[in-house]
Amino acid sequence: LVFTEEDKYGLYSNLLFKYFLAEGVVCGHDLFVASAKEHPDHILKELPAPLLDDTYRNELGEEATAVKSEDFQDSMKIAWRYQNLPKMEASPTTSTKFGHYYDVSKTMSPELFQSVKWHSFYLHEELSLQTKMKTCNMNSAYARLLQSIQRIIYQEGFDGSDPQKKQKNILRIGIQSLGSVLWGDDICSSDTPEDINSLTKFLYVLRGLLRKSLSACIITMPAHLIQNKAIMERVTNLSDMVVGLESFIGSERETNPLYKDYHGLVHVHQIPRLNSLICDVSDTKDLAFRLKRKLFTIERLHLPPDLSDTVSRASKQDLAESAKLLSSGCGAMAIGKKHLDF
Repeated sequence: LVFTEEDKYGLYSNLLFKYFLAEGVVCGHDLFVASAKEHPDHILKELPAPLLDDTYRNELGEEATAVKSEDFQDSMKIAWRYQNLPKMEASPTTSTKFGHYYDVSKTMSPELFQSVKWHSFYLHEELSLQTKMKTCNMNSAYARLLQSIQRIIYQEGFDGSDPQKKQKNILRIGIQSLGSVLWGDDICSSDTPEDINSLTKFLYVLRGLLRKSLSACIITMPAHLIQNKAIMERVTNLSDMVVGLESFIGSERETNPLYKDYHGLVHVHQIPRLNSLICDVSDTKDLAFRLKRKLFTIERLHLPPDLSDTVSRASKQDLAESAKLLSSGCGAMAIGKKHLDF
């Protein structure tokens, strides 16, 4: 169960949501898409197009050329004694390519959907079909969604207790903007919601369904609208992986020179620890994302050099204050100093 905290305007979290579904289409997995805001058919029509190996190499070549030109301009500013130092890698390097890459400027061709079986759950259509229902003190929308997921798991042969007769497959479940007002929940609109336990009950039952079936689920939620922190702590405990996206749009960091190469930060609050006492903690804590011309990338965040000739004293103080907000990886450089230097 992957839980994603949406950014303020939901732009980048929606893109990450589509990446998850697009990977399922390319791998031949079955899909189940649920939403109360946008019809699942429209979401599937806007999935990014996969890049083939040759196309991906060409895309990387173009991006690398652009990066080299930027590095050349930066090298004119950096002191000569720092030029020969090894550069920090922007992204973790692996010997083999993992997963697939996608072009966000193009949509996926309809031919790819023909070999994939997908199911949709649009809340407004589901509520109009039957009368209002409320079970186990749970929101009626959540109860209907659980029933639909359970029906698909049992009917399509994803139940772990019943061996599959056909070739094994995986069900990818995507739920968009769960907990919002459109789902009939009031946790985002009130400090003391009436259905405070409705969402946690839903996640508890959903995780039980995921544990005993061949399925994986991603959920996006407007966490910035939830004022009650106790709800977020319960949601985190009921999830396997929790990732938060913080966009720079409309914030002070949008014009901060420290973040000029990025569009937002990625906060990894929790990573899976199935069948183990402790989870594997990555040494990279400072992650940022940026949306390039065609690619959406997540990279390591590192501080720029101190450009004494071009950066004013006020900008240096802003850099130092911003660095303190980061975790220990980058923030340690700025502690006890008025400005950043090497």
